Amino acid sequence: MSTDARAFWVVEPGRGEIRPVTVPAPGSGEVLVRALHSGVSRGTETIVFRGAVPEDQYAVMRAPHQEGDFPGPVKYGYLGVGVVDEGPSALLGRTVFCLHPHQTAYVVPVESVVVVPDDVPARRAVLAGTVETAVNALWDAAPRIGDRVAVVGAGMVGCCVARLLAAIPGCRVTLVDVDPAREPVAARLGVAFARPDDLADAHGDHDLVVHTSATGAGLQLSLDLLAPEATVLDLSWYGDTRVGLSLGGSFHSSRLRIRASQVGSVAAARRSRYSYAERLTLAVGLLRDPAFDALLTGDSPFEELPALMPRLADGTLPAICHTISYRPTD
Repeated sequence: MSTDARAFWVVEPGRGEIRPVTVPAPGSGEVLVRALHSGVSRGTETIVFRGAVPEDQYAVMRAPHQEGDFPGPVKYGYLGVGVVDEGPSALLGRTVFCLHPHQTAYVVPVESVVVVPDDVPARRAVLAGTVETAVNALWDAAPRIGDRVAVVGAGMVGCCVARLLAAIPGCRVTLVDVDPAREPVAARLGVAFARPDDLADAHGDHDLVVHTSATGAGLQLSLDLLAPEATVLDLSWYGDTRVGLSLGGSFHSSRLRIRASQVGSVAAARRSRYSYAERLTLAVGLLRDPAFDALLTGDSPFEELPALMPRLADGTLPAICHTISYRPTD
């Protein structure tokens, strides 16, 4: 039998609404997932919400299980956790992570879900997609024991990267952000904290900088912090925003590098050994670490999502990861 559900849609740039949807009964090799929690990616999702996806990136930026097209109406999102209500017996009743938009229930292929370990809380598990991005970044960056590393931008991705870096022996990690309220978050993640103005004496002194702030000023600071022949790994997506850099200083003489990294492909260093599913499974397992709870800075009922998204998009609601909770009757 089909299931009545509801989904969040970006109707037009800057406006969303909840729409009814009929979910078909799962077929062979499929599961029916009842949503428990989802997470809002303040970077990519707010760019989608504002209608700021460049036209030449419409195909690239499609999310798994997306419906509609940019700039809207479009059903978008990819940090979902739920319980399998119908499907293969091995999955019945299991909590799973799925790259699915915000929706109260949905049917997806079995291959689209990853089982959440029993010792990972369901709400924390919404971070799996972001930790997956951080895993891929570290595979790209290949940090070394004893490196001095700065992570510029203390959003979801930056905080996840900083926590993984903190586990490398001897690695001295500083999380950098303009917001001093992120200092206690850095402490919970086990790394140092600095505002950009605090780093004047640290220019030219970092073996690696990971940039996640999605601002030109953040990328410029990242370059300024690099030691000779070092690399900025840029995880930011700027949408349709143009970024200007000053490259007349040490950029050429010090042979500095800017390298892009993003989760759409498994990092080349691990591509022959890890599939997408294996990488996501690894990320879900890493969430056994309770330090990641520092990123969960707010929670709202699903019904409030249309009013919530404008506040997340314009920054009037400060958050790292704001989660959405679904009622048992949804």
